[in-house]
Amino acid sequence: MISALFFDIDGTLVSFKTHHVPVSAIEALEKAKEKGIGIYISTGRPLPLINNLSEISHLIDGYITTNGAYCFIGNTDVCKYPIPREAVDIVLDYCERHGATVVVVGDKQVAVHKPSRLYNQIFVDMLGIHIIPPDERVVNDILQNDVLQLTPFINREQEHELMQLISSACTSARWQPDFIDITALQADKGHGLKMMAKSLAIPLSQTMAFGDGGNDRAIISAAGIGVAMGNAREDVKQYADYITADVDDDGVAKALLRFGII
Repeated sequence: MISALFFDIDGTLVSFKTHHVPVSAIEALEKAKEKGIGIYISTGRPLPLINNLSEISHLIDGYITTNGAYCFIGNTDVCKYPIPREAVDIVLDYCERHGATVVVVGDKQVAVHKPSRLYNQIFVDMLGIHIIPPDERVVNDILQNDVLQLTPFINREQEHELMQLISSACTSARWQPDFIDITALQADKGHGLKMMAKSLAIPLSQTMAFGDGGNDRAIISAAGIGVAMGNAREDVKQYADYITADVDDDGVAKALLRFGII
């Protein structure tokens, strides 16, 4: 029996091609909701940047955001894990020395430090995120409070080098080749799922999670049923209990039908 469904956004619920939730997925989630199953989001996006779920927002019961750094159900916070201040300073110094763009995420604000052409290509053109201010005043405001996530645009070699400096305090996840999401060590989607299930008083065996990116491996592994999209990376598919079709080929609906959820 599945009591709660958890969905990544980009490449899972929302198509990279259309920037919309497929009609088949909307209808499937409506049917699941009618059966009393909870609908939850599991995303690397911080709450202010979740701008592409208007078609299903009325169905959503709670959120795992910023890769598990901030999770809530309705108006109730489930968990929040800020990055230790020393680690924040190390990441920002590394990005400064390497001329790397970094998105800085706080409780309620998000800003970008030194936006680049690559940043615009991915965040603005591909992901359709137009609301992050390239404003150092906002960056400084965020840095005065808890920082939940840092997203530097660095390659895999640089990621390895940087994470060696902060591995005792932070973890990283890469769901797109050109940047990584850095969060506190205990913050990942898998841990977020466990905290959400605990808050809902349901066993993990009653959860089902969908994803396609590197940051989805933990939640796909932790869920009672882990589903990788057909368009998922190969290193994500190996963690899944089931591989469904692509997001643009009704992958969500097909998996829910396959397991008798709808």
